[in-house]
Amino acid sequence: MRASVVICTHNRAVDTVEAVHSVLAQEDINIEFEVLVIDNNSKDNTKELFHDSHWPENVRYIFESRLGLSYARNRAIREAKGEFIMFLDDDALASPSWIQEVINVFELDERIGCVGGKIDPIWEGGKPDWIPDEIIGLYTLMDFSDMVIEMKPPYFPFGANVSFRKSVFDNIEPFREDLGRVGNNLLSSEESELISRIREKYKIYYTPYGSVQHKISKSRLNKRWLLRRMYWQGISDATRYNKSSWGLFKHIIRIAQAGLLILLCMNNVQKVMSQLVKISYRNGTIVGSFRNSRGLNT
Repeated sequence: MRASVVICTHNRAVDTVEAVHSVLAQEDINIEFEVLVIDNNSKDNTKELFHDSHWPENVRYIFESRLGLSYARNRAIREAKGEFIMFLDDDALASPSWIQEVINVFELDERIGCVGGKIDPIWEGGKPDWIPDEIIGLYTLMDFSDMVIEMKPPYFPFGANVSFRKSVFDNIEPFREDLGRVGNNLLSSEESELISRIREKYKIYYTPYGSVQHKISKSRLNKRWLLRRMYWQGISDATRYNKSSWGLFKHIIRIAQAGLLILLCMNNVQKVMSQLVKISYRNGTIVGSFRNSRGLNT
């Protein structure tokens, strides 16, 4: 089997069904593939939808009781039968040629271990004017290049549209399970951490042709969500790099600088948000560093 498409989900039954249908609607494809729906301990009707509906034989439903996105992804890696493992978010829709275009890139060079693709937004209610362009990637959107290209450090694909050559996991540990979303928290960095390790032995590539659309729900289109998202990014980075509380003074200085810049640009909502995001990230890093010092992130 050539490809295992993986959709990990937690309490998003309707979106997950739409994601699966987008994969099954691939055009002019002669590639044998399977779809793995990894139900990460959902409490909604995800299980009923996948047990009561008449899905093709290549759609498999798997229940993972350990709550956490990395647990679900690692379960998928163990279960996958395909040569390539293709991750699609449960609130994303694959383009009609997605599978074919991603495999085309892998076939360019056997040393390519990971391929990421373009991620376009579906803004529910429209994109708010107050979101600064430089932090739009926090909504898991990517438009890295208009051609197939190797992604050099510090750039890496995003998890809404990322694929791996399964054989890389023969000698590389999968996702770190102390990172990644757990229920409603916004812990992250599990993808970039894994890809950084893969990059030591393999090439990382990007394709604009193997694209997906990512739904940005109205619940995320507010300032509170964005600041919370960046706060958890700070905790994630502190956990990933095992930062200690010794860098506290540096973060306090950066927070003070951001506060001063807010006072100087009060009439520009995007600039104010840019600085508030930086403050939230520093606060998260401080909290994460203290948690590390007390062994709470392990």
